[in-house]
Amino acid sequence: MTGPRTEDHLATPAGRGGPGDGFDGGPALDPGLSVSSRRGAADPVKVLMHRHRELCERAVDPLEIAAGLEAHGVTDRTAARFRHRDVFSLAEEMYARISRDTETPPRHEAAAVPRLGLGPAAFGLLPGALCAAAVAGIRLTGGRTRLGVAALGVVAVGLALRAVLRRGPLSAEGRTPPAHTPGTRTWTCWLLGYALLGDGLLGAAVGGGPEGLPDFTAAGAWPLTTAPVLALALACGPAAWTTHRFTAGARHKVTTSRGLEEFAVSVRPLLFGTFGLFLCALAALLAVCGAVLDEPAGYAQALTLGALLLLARLLTTHGFTHAPAVALGAAAASGATALATVFAARLPGCGALAAPVDTLVSAWGPGGVPALACGTAALALLLHATRTLTRASAHARTERQS
Repeated sequence: MTGPRTEDHLATPAGRGGPGDGFDGGPALDPGLSVSSRRGAADPVKVLMHRHRELCERAVDPLEIAAGLEAHGVTDRTAARFRHRDVFSLAEEMYARISRDTETPPRHEAAAVPRLGLGPAAFGLLPGALCAAAVAGIRLTGGRTRLGVAALGVVAVGLALRAVLRRGPLSAEGRTPPAHTPGTRTWTCWLLGYALLGDGLLGAAVGGGPEGLPDFTAAGAWPLTTAPVLALALACGPAAWTTHRFTAGARHKVTTSRGLEEFAVSVRPLLFGTFGLFLCALAALLAVCGAVLDEPAGYAQALTLGALLLLARLLTTHGFTHAPAVALGAAAASGATALATVFAARLPGCGALAAPVDTLVSAWGPGGVPALACGTAALALLLHATRTLTRASAHARTERQS
């Protein structure tokens, strides 16, 4: 005699190898119902509706129920046990039943996405404005005054970025459960700091330096790279706008698609369009900043870092926090390792440690290290995003925390 098979359950917990498992796992599911244990039930669909009653009552379309079921690990194979060809067909029956039971007519309006108001739009422009003021102050001052201006500018831009990530399209507010991203913020700050000082330090280290601390100028022994960082700060505005457009477009398609596969096919071009539009805006900002500051624009390292930060934020705002933290941490660790190997190679008998970095710097310059690290991490996140952000469950409406 054999016991009930594992696949007889309605769902397996996402994050443990179930069909709803993403790169960063998922929320714990309700305990799975066993079809074999419910043989005495006259209406198994009614039992499922009872388990997901809140989801059914607040849904504005059958696809929204399908998205919720998908998020809880219910697959087409599960739906077949309820005599339905797929999850969407099962969701249609559940939606029709809940509308009939509550005497509520079907509603087919799209889940509303708030317009990008003046406040969130202003927050998106604030980091760029403060960064431009800080760069101007650094260039117009000298000595200890320049050091104080630089420190004040870092604090001001950091607070502005924090405000941008707490409110508006780039925030994760309203997520259930809320998105906690302490690791993501730490690695983001490290990568931005490396973009400002890392290339200069690596170039000086490969040449045998640096001979002193940075003087916050582009011509010092430890050069300051301001053009890419200024462009990235100014790109917060385009990032907020493109993220808002992607969210609004995806929410609209949740209620206009006729199935989960159709939704995925329709959202994929929207995701690539958002990604490409942001990179075009960032490239234009890099060209302008390089020309105004009379510095190299650093296209390779800045575009790859911008792509990585945008994809990490897109995933975070939709509740996927593990993959961005891993990708950002890997990119930051690569830059730190490159610097560490160059300095470690100065120890007796350790000269071979710097060979890979020396080869890369000789071929592409100091910017080749962050470009390779951030580019690889961004590509991994893009592949992950095409799988997770094209699922309807990633765009299901979320209830705000009380």
